[in-house]
Amino acid sequence: MNIPSQHFVEHGISQQNLKSASSATVLTLAYQSLGIVYGDLSTSPLYVYKTTFSGKLSLKEDDEEIFGVLSFIFWTFTIIALFKYVFIVMSADDNGEGGTFALYSLLCRHARLSILPNQQSSDDKLSAYTTEDSTDTWMSSLLKTFFEKHPRFQRGLLIFVLLGTCMTIGDGVITPAISVFSAVSGVQVKIKQLHDDYVVIISCAILVALFYIQHHGTHRVAFMFAPVVAAWLFCISGIGIYNIFHWNRQIYRALSPLYMLRFLKTNGIEGWMSLGGVVLSITGVEAMYADLGHFSALSIKIAFTCLVYPCLILAYMGEAAFLSKHHYDIQSSFYKAIPETVFWPVFIVATFAAVVGSQAVISATFSIISQCCALNCFPPVKIVHTSSRIYGQIYVPEINWMLMCLCLAVTIGLRDTNMMGHAYGLAITTVMFVTTCLMTLVTVIVWKQGVVKAITCLLLFGSIELLYISASICKVPEGGWIPLVLSVTFMGIMFTWNYGTMKKYEFDVENKVPMSKILSLGPCLGMVRVPGIGIIISNLASGVPAIFGHFVTNLPAFHHVLVFVCVKSVQVPCVCDNERLVISRIGPKEYRMFCCIVRYGYKDLQQENYNFENKLVSSIVQFVETEDSVLESTQEDLSMMNDANFSQLTLNSLLCCNKRNNGGDHLQIQEFPYKDESLQILKAKESGVTYILGHSYAEAKKSSSILKKFAIDVVYSFLSKNCRDPDVFLNVTHTSLLEVGMVYHV
Repeated sequence: MNIPSQHFVEHGISQQNLKSASSATVLTLAYQSLGIVYGDLSTSPLYVYKTTFSGKLSLKEDDEEIFGVLSFIFWTFTIIALFKYVFIVMSADDNGEGGTFALYSLLCRHARLSILPNQQSSDDKLSAYTTEDSTDTWMSSLLKTFFEKHPRFQRGLLIFVLLGTCMTIGDGVITPAISVFSAVSGVQVKIKQLHDDYVVIISCAILVALFYIQHHGTHRVAFMFAPVVAAWLFCISGIGIYNIFHWNRQIYRALSPLYMLRFLKTNGIEGWMSLGGVVLSITGVEAMYADLGHFSALSIKIAFTCLVYPCLILAYMGEAAFLSKHHYDIQSSFYKAIPETVFWPVFIVATFAAVVGSQAVISATFSIISQCCALNCFPPVKIVHTSSRIYGQIYVPEINWMLMCLCLAVTIGLRDTNMMGHAYGLAITTVMFVTTCLMTLVTVIVWKQGVVKAITCLLLFGSIELLYISASICKVPEGGWIPLVLSVTFMGIMFTWNYGTMKKYEFDVENKVPMSKILSLGPCLGMVRVPGIGIIISNLASGVPAIFGHFVTNLPAFHHVLVFVCVKSVQVPCVCDNERLVISRIGPKEYRMFCCIVRYGYKDLQQENYNFENKLVSSIVQFVETEDSVLESTQEDLSMMNDANFSQLTLNSLLCCNKRNNGGDHLQIQEFPYKDESLQILKAKESGVTYILGHSYAEAKKSSSILKKFAIDVVYSFLSKNCRDPDVFLNVTHTSLLEVGMVYHV
C-alpha cells in the first residue's frame, strides 16, 4: 500500500538504499561517523596505560614491561578491532542493522528460533525476510535440528544474548563517566592544588550537558562532534610521532608479538592481571557495530581503516616512547607526554573529545533498547526518529535520562578512573565474547560455511577475549561489580517482561472465542448492531480474542462493522509500508467482521503519524472490492493459511492496481462502483470509530514461589502499568478509547 509523504519522510532512507549511495554520501557518512561511532574508541589513550599500571606492575629499567604492554595493545587492536569487527562482524548485518540482537535476529529467521508470538507463515514472505537459498551443510542442519528439539537451549541462547545486551547497556553507563572524568582530571597536571571535588563537579556538569543535547538527534550531534574527533585524532597522532622521534625511536620493536610472551613470562600473575587495563584500548568496537544502523558499513570501514586505526596506533606508540624515559609519570603519562607549548589547546580538545566519546555508546544503547522493545524483551518506551534522511537514528527520552542519573552516580560514587576502568573492562570483554559466539553460529547456520572456519574464528577471537575476561574478573572487588549489578538488574527486567508477555499471549490463545460460538450467534452476534466501526485491539493475530466474549455477554449493542486489530513485531529490521497491514475476514460476509494485523520490524518506529482510521478503512474496502477476483487464484495458498475459516490476503497482492492521491491521506480506490458491503463500511466510518483496548493483568498463582510472586505481582505489574500501550502506536485519541480489563494467573 502506498503511504503519505509525511510517513516516507519520517522513515527516510533505508540501509539498502545506502548500499547503492553515491561516493559523496558514503564519505559524508564516514565523516559523521567520527563523531558518533569512534568517539569512545579514540579517547581510550586517556586511561589505558594508567589503568594497566595501576596495580603492582611497575616499569623497570630494561623497558620490557612497556614494550610488552604496547605489543598487547597493538595486536589486540589489530586482531579484534580490525580483523574481527571491521572485516568479519560488519559483514553480518541484518538489512543494515548491527548489534547483538541483529545477529540473534538472523539466527532466529534461519534456524526458526522465534521468541515472538503471533508469527505466521505469511511473515516469511516479507521482502526483508531474506534467507539463504543455498543447501544446508551437515553442521548447519545438525544445529537447526538441535535447537528445534531442545527448546531449553533456545531459552538459554536468549539469556546469553540478553547478557551481552545488558553488558552493552552497562557500558553505556560507565563510558561517559570514565571518559569525561579522565579528561577533566588532566587539569590537575598543571593546577596541582585543584581539589578532587571540583573535578567531580565539573565532570557532572559536562555529563548533564551531554545528555541534554541528545534530543537534537544523531544527525545534528554528529556534525557538531565530528570536527572535534577529527581534530583529536590528528592531535594525538601528531603528538605520538613527536614523542617517538624525541624520546625513543626504537619503540617500533614492540610491535613484535615476542614481547607479549616475554611480558607474561617475566611478570607472571601481575602481568596477567594488568591485561584488564590493556583491553580498554578496544573500548568502543562493540558500539561501532551496534551503531551500524545509524550509518552504513562501508562508511564506518573507511573511517576506521583510513584515519582511526593509524592515528590511535601512533598515539599508543608515542606515549609508550615517553614512558620508556619517564617511569615515574605513569599515572599522568598522557598529559605529561604533551609538549608544553600545546598543552592547553590539546587539553581543551581532549575534554571535548571525551564528551564526544560518550556519544557512541549512548547511540548504541538507544538502538539496543529499541530492538529489545520490538522483540518483547523490554517494556515499550517512547522512541523518536531524529533524522528524515537516515532511517536508524533514534532518541529514547526515558533511557537517556536514566543513563544520565546512573553516570552521575558512578562519577560521584567512585571518583577514580582506575576503578571505573576495572568495571569498564569486564563489560566490554563480555559483550565481545557473546558476539564471537553468535558469529560462530551465524557463520555455520546463515553463511553455510564449513565448521573448520567457524571453529578457527571462535578459537582465535574467543581465546583472546576469555584471557581478558579472566583478567577483568579479578578486578570485581575493585569496581568490576558495577557492570555485574547493572547487567543483573537489566536482565531481570528483560527476562521478567519477556516471560510475562509470553504468558499473557498463552492466556489469550487459550481463552479466545471459538469460531463455532461466533457462527451460532448469527449475523447480529446476538445483539443490536449500532452504526459505526468498532476496532478491538488485542494480542492475537488469528482468532477472536476473549475480550469480545465479554462484550457479547455484558453489552447490549455493538458496532455495525467490527475490526480486530493486532499490533505485532516480526523478526526483520523493517517492514515495507505496502506490507504493513494484513487484512482477513472473520466468518461470513454478512457478519461484517475483519481482522487487521499491523506489522513492524524491530527497527521500525512503532508510531502511526498519519490517520490510521482512514488507512484501515481504505484497506478493508479494497480487500472487499478485490476479494472475489483473487480468491480463485489464491485458493491453494489460502488452504495452507486458513485458521478457523479465516481468509487472509496480504495487501501487497490486493493493491497492485492502486494509485495514491498527491499529498493526501486517502488512497484512491478502483473507479468502478463500490459493492454494497463497501458502501456500508464507508457509511459506518462516517458514523464514528470506537477503539476497544483489552488490558490483561497478570497475577502469580497462590502456589507460586516468593521469587515468582515478586517478579509477576511487583516487577511485571509495575512495568505493565508504565509502558506504552498499542493505542499510543496507533495514535488513538482518549475520547475514542474504551478499556476493558481481564486478570490471568501465571
